[in-house]
Amino acid sequence: MKRHTFVRIALAVLLALVVAIYLRYVPDRYDPLARLDIAESPTIFTAAKLARLKDDAAACFAALDGVRIDYLRMADRKTGVGCGFSAAAVLQRSQISWGGGVRLSCPMLAAMAVWERHDVQPLAKAILGSPVVRVNHLGSYACRNVNNAEKGPRSEHAQANAIDVAGFTLADGRRIAVRDDWGGEGPKAEFLRAVHDHACGRFAAVLGPSYNRLHADHFHLDMGPFSLCR
Repeated sequence: MKRHTFVRIALAVLLALVVAIYLRYVPDRYDPLARLDIAESPTIFTAAKLARLKDDAAACFAALDGVRIDYLRMADRKTGVGCGFSAAAVLQRSQISWGGGVRLSCPMLAAMAVWERHDVQPLAKAILGSPVVRVNHLGSYACRNVNNAEKGPRSEHAQANAIDVAGFTLADGRRIAVRDDWGGEGPKAEFLRAVHDHACGRFAAVLGPSYNRLHADHFHLDMGPFSLCR
């Protein structure tokens, strides 16, 4: 056996041993191959784990069940040309109230659960001194085109894969609105910018007032095929 061949084999064996030892002793949240646990603190692998849920409905719903999120599973269906949903559910209860009418794909619900637990609530308490009790939204599933245009590609909303967040209500009664507070200089604006930036690590696409005037009053959050943070 030539020396360079022996060296390559030895390095490959050593690398395999290092990986095996790493996977044996590190917590699952640092294991890129482990399934997502919504309750665990996010790591650099969380985004990849959330993305993998798009192709694994069983693992996705198991992740929701693991943190006792209440939902009503919806039957897969096609509702129009380019519209419909699969592996979707109606959100009934999470740590934060999302009001009603939240019909979303399971990967979206999982991303929302991570965002609300590990970003929205800690940031609200740190910046505003009060937890969030309600997320105010403008809608989730809707069979429509991008930006509600008469013609053009379908929105991620058309696959129950997006939600528009308009603001938040705090336990002390204060309300934070994207339209009114995004451009300010105080704690409300700081909070909105922080939750927007953190959302970019949970969802595939996050669009806010900095994107265009059509998003002046909300954050568009989706788990579609394209990555964008604006």
